[in-house]
Amino acid sequence: MTRPRSPGRPTGDSQLQRERLLDAATDAFAHIGIHAASLRGIAQQAGVTPALVNYYFGNKERLVDALVEERLLPLFQGMAERLHQVGDDPLDLVSAFVRGMSANLSRNPWLPPLWVREVLCEGGALRDMLASRFAPMVPVLLAERFARAQAGGRLNPDIDPRLLVVSLVGMVMLPYAAGPIWRGIFASPELGDEAMVKHILALLERGLEVKP
Repeated sequence: MTRPRSPGRPTGDSQLQRERLLDAATDAFAHIGIHAASLRGIAQQAGVTPALVNYYFGNKERLVDALVEERLLPLFQGMAERLHQVGDDPLDLVSAFVRGMSANLSRNPWLPPLWVREVLCEGGALRDMLASRFAPMVPVLLAERFARAQAGGRLNPDIDPRLLVVSLVGMVMLPYAAGPIWRGIFASPELGDEAMVKHILALLERGLEVKP
């Protein structure tokens, strides 16, 4: 049985090869699903032999672990840091989240289909992990910040801080996930990332105001 590569600093070529394999695996997991993707197909997509997948990762489970640790975790950590850097003003928090999410989704086009397939869909391989490992890093943190703002009279008392987070995720993620559909309906090249961000923030601004 082929063992995963031993610890140590990889050479430049080895690191590039490993990154190419992880890129291919990420794309396959996003578009055909983690359960359906095969190591042989991932190797073919990366232009290497299946033996190299075993060499670098050992098996599919470790390949999924690498996706989580090296692709997903940095995105959540970056978003958490972004939220920690802003104050407790709800509009500032919303703006930081919306802009950060939009940037992540734009730079990582594999993320929306992976989210739909492996988190939203029943039986998704990443659903439990998202709830147990990543939820405290961003969704729970954001809900707590909104709750504090609401207690301080800076957020509409009719809004549930937890459902506000759910709404924000949907408002940012869904347009990217459904992009191939709605862009075919509204053929407008000016509807880029910045236009999307401005629209979402404008839509939310009045709803976040505290009534006199």
